[in-house]
Amino acid sequence: VQLQASGGGLVQPGGSLRLSCAASGLTFSIDTMGWFRQAPGKEREFVAFIRWSGAETYYADIAKGRFTIARDSAMNTGYLQMNRLKPEDTAVYYCAVGFGSQWPHEYDYWGQGTLVTVSS
Repeated sequence: VQLQASGGGLVQPGGSLRLSCAASGLTFSIDTMGWFRQAPGKEREFVAFIRWSGAETYYADIAKGRFTIARDSAMNTGYLQMNRLKPEDTAVYYCAVGFGSQWPHEYDYWGQGTLVTVSS
């Protein structure tokens, strides 16, 4: 499975961005898509995941109430809608697929990352 993340950019505090993650290859094997982020000098942290069936979503506390994860299985694309962005949300955001939950090591395939910068 190959993943292509996009949608990052510069946004002002309080603004919104929608990240996309397009999957190709053996997409029938996707069980879960997760989003993670990594800020400079920090470890990669979990943001949210969605079961590809749509049956379950789960958010880290940093994302609850502000971010929404979704997927379009027909388009083999996952999304992360981010609202009310804060400067501390600045990071490279990665999508990943596998049989995972909150832990990076549970994911088999990773996108290249897309940079989100929240600044005035």
